[in-house]
Amino acid sequence: MADRSTPAPRAALDAGLPDETADADRVARLALEEDGAADVTSEAAVASGAAGAAAIEFRSSGVLAGTGYADAVARCCGLPPVRWQARDGERAPAGAVVGTLEGALAAILRAERPLLNLLQRACGIATATRAFVDAVAGTPCRILHTRKTAPGLRGLDIRAVLAGGGSLNRTSLARVVMVKDAHWRALARQGGGTSLAAVLDAARARGVTTCVVEVESLEQVEAACAARAERILVDNQSPETVRRWAEAARRLAPRGGIEIEASGGITLATVRAYADAGADFVSVGALTHSVQAADLALELDVTRSPSATG
Repeated sequence: MADRSTPAPRAALDAGLPDETADADRVARLALEEDGAADVTSEAAVASGAAGAAAIEFRSSGVLAGTGYADAVARCCGLPPVRWQARDGERAPAGAVVGTLEGALAAILRAERPLLNLLQRACGIATATRAFVDAVAGTPCRILHTRKTAPGLRGLDIRAVLAGGGSLNRTSLARVVMVKDAHWRALARQGGGTSLAAVLDAARARGVTTCVVEVESLEQVEAACAARAERILVDNQSPETVRRWAEAARRLAPRGGIEIEASGGITLATVRAYADAGADFVSVGALTHSVQAADLALELDVTRSPSATG
């Protein structure tokens, strides 16, 4: 295992997530708009004033996430808040009822699909993240999301990763500098007019506090350390390469204060090897770009008179 006698800082890289309530309301409104201005089926089939109740059932075991977004759908449909029986981040066994919803039956039917769509996505992300977190348990390594999120759902996706035990990574282009391979090529084409150190210094002058540099060679590791990067990103390399470059970076960086992030095709089968090789972080795009939705259902009970409506 790589030497980590001088541990890297553990602060969250980016605190730029939008307010959850505001973001959830935005997403809920868009999801409901996609279903049209009215639910003509429910309006025709459900008697005016009919009330109902529904149980949110976690049919597949997994980690609960996305409750704030489900609450927003209920709120936008004029329903009382969901009565949650578990919290984001808690494991739910197969068959568990994680929440109940009561109110006007037509409103419950209108809320059903958008509410479940958001919950299923979030729970799938959280469950996958927890598997990666469990795989590196006992090491200092943390699991990170990437920006490979569904357009418009970044807040939901990232909060689901956090619910699964992952850590916050870069959430936008505006708060953290990340010099990637294309930026290296752009610098090279400029014929030495702008150095990596000058790029990072200019960013710090604008108030940026974290500079990350993707490296593809030991020479780039050395350049990143000389430019005082806070983190190097080792992408699509073997655990052995990560180990060698991490050891070199920690020798070269001032006071050893540099973080090592590994990324690129890392799976549940290989993530532990990267953690043992000295990676402080492993970022996994598949957590959000290849989501396997959790199996949840809304089980209606139209015979009950919900207490919230009398």
